[in-house]
Amino acid sequence: MQGRKIFLGLVGLSLFLLIWHLVTLGNGRTDVPGPWLTLAGLIELATGGVLWRYIIASVFRVMWGFTLAVLVGVPVGLAIGWSRWFRELVNPLVQGLRPISPIAWLPIAVLVFGGMTWWEPSDLSAIFLIFLASIFPIITAATSAVEGIDVKFLRVATNLEVSGAKVLFQVILPAAMPQILTGLRLALGIAWVVLVAAEMLGVQSGLGFQINDSRNNLRYDLVVAAMVVISVIGMFLDGVMARIENSALSRRGTAKR
Repeated sequence: MQGRKIFLGLVGLSLFLLIWHLVTLGNGRTDVPGPWLTLAGLIELATGGVLWRYIIASVFRVMWGFTLAVLVGVPVGLAIGWSRWFRELVNPLVQGLRPISPIAWLPIAVLVFGGMTWWEPSDLSAIFLIFLASIFPIITAATSAVEGIDVKFLRVATNLEVSGAKVLFQVILPAAMPQILTGLRLALGIAWVVLVAAEMLGVQSGLGFQINDSRNNLRYDLVVAAMVVISVIGMFLDGVMARIENSALSRRGTAKR
C-alpha cells in the first residue's frame, strides 16, 4: 500500500514536470521559467547564502506566531466549548473577528509595532499576522471538540467523583485532542500561506521577501525557485502534523487511511 502510494505520487509529479517543461519551452528568466531554469535559480540561491538565512527567518516567524496562537487558542476554545457564560461572553467577538483577512490587519500591525525598538518591528508585524491567521481555526477546532465529547464520558467521571482539573486533563483533553490536532494542522498551513504575503509587504528577509525582490528585478526563475522552497517546507510541516495527528488517532483506534 505504501509503495503504491509513493509510486502514484512520483507519477503525478513526473507528469506535472513534463507538462510544465512543454508549456515553458523557449522561455527565459524574464518569462515564466521552466523546470531547468528554476533548478538553476534554486542552486543560485542556495550557493549565494541567502536561501538558508531566509528559510530560517520565515520558519522563525511562523513558529512564534503559531505557538502563541496555540497557547491562547486552545484554552479559549476549550473554555468556549465547556462554559456557557464564557461562550456567550467571548464567542460573538471571535465570530466577528474571524472573517477579517489577516492581511487587512497589516496597516494596524505596522502602526502598533512600528515604534518599538526592543525587537524588529517588521518581525513583530509578521508574527502578529501569523497569530491572527492561526488562532481562529484553533479556537473553532477546540470548541467543536469539546462540544462533541460523548456525554457518557462525563457521566462516568461524575459517577467516579472526578471533578475540576482532573476532568479537564483526564477526560476532556484526551477526548478532544484528535480534533484539536486537526485544527492545529489546518492552522499551521494557513499560517504558512499568510506568512508569505506578510513578508512580501513588510519585511526585509524571508521567502516572501525573496519572491517580491526577485519579481522587482525580473528574475522570475528565482521567484519560482522560492515558491518551490515554500512548497517543500509546507509539505514537510504538514507531514509532521499529520504524523502527530495519526498517532493520536491510532491510540483511539481510528487512525486515518
